[in-house]
Amino acid sequence: MKTKMTKTQAIEQLQNRYKKAEDLLKDDAKMEPFLEKLEKKIKWIPFVSQEIKSIPILISMVRSYWKGEYKTVPIKSIIAIVSALIYFLSPLDVVPDWIPFLGQMDDALVIATVWKQVHKDIEAYREWKNKV
Repeated sequence: MKTKMTKTQAIEQLQNRYKKAEDLLKDDAKMEPFLEKLEKKIKWIPFVSQEIKSIPILISMVRSYWKGEYKTVPIKSIIAIVSALIYFLSPLDVVPDWIPFLGQMDDALVIATVWKQVHKDIEAYREWKNKV
């Protein structure tokens, strides 16, 4: 069993979930329950790293995009974010979540990877959100 994920593996994990992310964005019946599950999972994480603390803004951004309130973000960025959130929600990933500490570290690495990829889009969303 692997105990550590590399940055390359994090990128691969994101890309492996792009199709699922695209499909999820098109399925209104599944999107809100997915976002709600993410919000519940965050509350039960035993420690909260800086990367995990960024998940609520990602959820908010996806929800605003999905509801049609905020559409100035490239679809590729939304797909990358949803892909990372799918990884985060999955209990069976490169390092299973039931392994204390390490199970959350790979989640944090995937979230950090997507954050670096779409940071400018997230900041633009924050600015928009503050104005509304």
